[in-house]
Amino acid sequence: MLNRKQKEKLVEELTESFSQAKAVVFANHQKLKVNQLQNLRKDLRSENIHCKVAKKKLFALALEKAELKDVDLSSHKCSIAAAFGNDDEISPARIIHKFSKENKELQILGGIFNGKFLDDKGITGLALLPSKNELLAKFVGSINAPVSGFVSVLNGNLRGLVCALNSIKDGKK
Repeated sequence: MLNRKQKEKLVEELTESFSQAKAVVFANHQKLKVNQLQNLRKDLRSENIHCKVAKKKLFALALEKAELKDVDLSSHKCSIAAAFGNDDEISPARIIHKFSKENKELQILGGIFNGKFLDDKGITGLALLPSKNELLAKFVGSINAPVSGFVSVLNGNLRGLVCALNSIKDGKK
């Protein structure tokens, strides 16, 4: 059990995390085994996402202090974990969604995206979006496509010219 000072410190840490995070995903981790939760934390850390587990009341106090008033976790009758993504908005949702597919014990409860609460379906929709790097790669590929097509056309014209010159050369022999 945490004493009052520890709880106050945890609420301050949670408030700061809520204020700084680009996205937060809430999940029910109650049925996970210890090694499964450790694996989830390891997956999250690899993407610079930190995970906090606390009582709903402490989350509620931190959400109120962070001025996120439309988020209500009191309706859930379970233990809650929160994954805070500071770098990429989609990563927490993607990692927790992937982990919940492999481990049915983990259940997505909802999350915060751009300061608004999303339910579990909204978070799942975010998780299915391509990552930032994938989108950038597709964008670069679409920019590169006309250039490579233009180069192919020029190569075709040069190839045709070389073939015509070779036929003229062969015809004079």
